[in-house]
Amino acid sequence: MIHIPATALFMGVVAFTHLSSAQEPQTPIFRTETHLVDFTFSVRRSDGTLVNGLNREDFIITEDGSPQKPAFFGKEAELPLTLGLLVDVSDSQSKFFKRHHKDIEKFLNTVMRPQDEVFSICFGNHLRVTSDKTSSIASVMEQLERFDKGERNYPELAPEDHRDNQTGGGTALYDAIYYSVAAKLAQASGRRRALILFTDGEENASAHDLFDAIDAARENDTLIYAIRYTDEKQLTPHSHHGIAALHHLSSETGGSDFDALHINVSEAFEQIASELRSLYSVGYYSSNKKRDGTFRRVVVTTTDPAYSVRARTGYYAR
Repeated sequence: MIHIPATALFMGVVAFTHLSSAQEPQTPIFRTETHLVDFTFSVRRSDGTLVNGLNREDFIITEDGSPQKPAFFGKEAELPLTLGLLVDVSDSQSKFFKRHHKDIEKFLNTVMRPQDEVFSICFGNHLRVTSDKTSSIASVMEQLERFDKGERNYPELAPEDHRDNQTGGGTALYDAIYYSVAAKLAQASGRRRALILFTDGEENASAHDLFDAIDAARENDTLIYAIRYTDEKQLTPHSHHGIAALHHLSSETGGSDFDALHINVSEAFEQIASELRSLYSVGYYSSNKKRDGTFRRVVVTTTDPAYSVRARTGYYAR
């Protein structure tokens, strides 16, 4: 199992390499040459509304309880966005895109600016890149629609040699997240990075597990938003596990999860769009210089106790 070390968003230098063994499929790994720790996060009032206009002095950062001094501070709305749409195309999710095509297109038109880029991946047991990174919303929507109508002639994001040989119903959710971060987001330094999942969270085909997916996103400062959709009238134990997994993915990375059965999907998109336009970014050099591979718990708070911060929970000191 390969872990993705922490990367520096603004000042780090990321080296992208591949395993060179001819006998094994190539898997991307990442190394960093600096130890800047960077966090992207949102701030909310007690009623859930987003807080804009805060400055560096309004935030307090601790790592394992020790105060840290910010090396930089920025308002993420000033940075370009790289956004990934990960669409579950397994049998249980096949109706979602048809029902919410217009909602997805409206969301992209709301959040995307000329300097922003979006890519889309449809996943079941295969991870197919229906659109590579582009600023053309029309192109992304057209390719998703073509996939929905049966087109499968798209490049695969990663080999499936180590995934279970599922037929028809396989769902490699964790691989979709892991490889999307590795191949599409890890090198997008100086940009806001986010994934939006359209899935029920039920997983049965990935080579990587939930913790690999979380680590990949967390160590590359990628927010995960999940919109869960299912037609089930009564949830099964597997469904409950999927719900818990999506909540864990989003909360550990600083994003949010939504249940499409209990919230209007267009409302969920509005909330995600508002948050992506209201993010903050802070970076610091840890006072703990040891690179011992341990997990460091990072807490970002504000000087106003009425505000709450939604951010990833920490990083591995590799």
